[in-house]
Amino acid sequence: MPVSLVALQQMRGRPAAFVGLGAALLLAVATTTLFGSLLAAELTAPDGSGARTDGPGVAVIAGAFGEIAVLVSLFVVVNALGFAVERQHRELALLRTVAATPRQVRRLVRVQVVAAVLLVSGPGWVLGTVAARGLLAALQRRGMASPDLSVTPAVLPMLVATAAALVVGTAATAVAARRISRIPPAAALTASATEQARTGVPRLLVGLVAVAGGALLLRLAATRPAQDLDKAGQAALLGSLALLVALALTGPLTARLPAAVLGAPLRVLSPGTGWLADAHLRGYARRLSSAVVPVALLVGLSGTMTAMTHTAKRASDADTGSVTSATDVWLRQGELAMLMCFAAVSTVNTLVAVTADRRREFALLRLAGATRPQVMRMLAAEAAVTTVVGVLLGGAVAAAATAAYGTAVTGSALPSVPEAACGWIVAGAAVLTLPGILASGAWAVRGPAADVAGGDRG
Repeated sequence: MPVSLVALQQMRGRPAAFVGLGAALLLAVATTTLFGSLLAAELTAPDGSGARTDGPGVAVIAGAFGEIAVLVSLFVVVNALGFAVERQHRELALLRTVAATPRQVRRLVRVQVVAAVLLVSGPGWVLGTVAARGLLAALQRRGMASPDLSVTPAVLPMLVATAAALVVGTAATAVAARRISRIPPAAALTASATEQARTGVPRLLVGLVAVAGGALLLRLAATRPAQDLDKAGQAALLGSLALLVALALTGPLTARLPAAVLGAPLRVLSPGTGWLADAHLRGYARRLSSAVVPVALLVGLSGTMTAMTHTAKRASDADTGSVTSATDVWLRQGELAMLMCFAAVSTVNTLVAVTADRRREFALLRLAGATRPQVMRMLAAEAAVTTVVGVLLGGAVAAAATAAYGTAVTGSALPSVPEAACGWIVAGAAVLTLPGILASGAWAVRGPAADVAGGDRG
């Protein structure tokens, strides 16, 4: 049977494994189409149409904001793709045992990515075009875009959006399918049921490079002159994103220490389910990292944007001659809303996928004597630790980024932090994390334990 048919059959047989990837790809295509359409509207406008505008102009706004938004959306795509492949490890391993070559396995995953991109491209184009019209109308109401500008469906931004999703998705398949395709077939089947014991050296090296890149960007942000605060903000955001990428790469090591510290009280407060939750958190560092990273992404980006916006607003209020205007604050708030949307989608997709994939594990616990309420209490304890670790790591990234931005704006590394807004960010992370894990966990413990343990994992 051709590889393409096998790939499509697996997508039809396990649609839940591709829902998160489809949502991430839809956001990526829509985001790229949005900002590409704005650029096209500005570049194809008649001469002189931008003469009556205040601010940097639509092209500059679309380029600056689109840079961050597109990078974040593609980061979400790579994260979701990893889970889509992870949930197919058993099927891919079985294919290896019946003579499928590593090249065929990688091609199968690439076909799935291409099919998913083509499936969401149409809705993504429509969503992106509608969003571009809405954003352009908002800019025109604030006098930041010429009333003569209009967004019409443009083929080039749409094709660029689909091409970017295809390039990133197919490139990421080489990494996502690397573990299952590089080892012997018999070992692949065994590895599909176990977690990789350690983080590879190449992954750690790339993570260290990301840390160095993030540090350089934050230093660049802190040393920008007062007249270049927009560039300081962009550098701070890119620096925070680089640090979050480093966290994703080194997560199994980075998340283990705070999880171990927080897990110790669980053993004391709840010797049964607390001990089991702590044992799972310690024993499955990669799974813990997979759950922590999207929470850190949500808190890190939201915290960075919120503190930067508040710092800029306070500086503007304190100094009438400040280069920071109410328009800058409004733009930052819009960018914050968009980034929070991306991070929220990543958080929900990842946590639901990670928890739902543990169905067989929960069934084995029940066969060993655990009741459904005990399994749910264990999962609640794990969810609480996951939330706290994600908030701490994301908060650390936000603190570093906003300190650099605060240095550029006020000369002080202590930015203006809105306590209430930060409290809402933490509450939002908890609301997305705890109910998402518990709801998918309630689904995962359904059914007779013996039937679930003896069948497929998901």
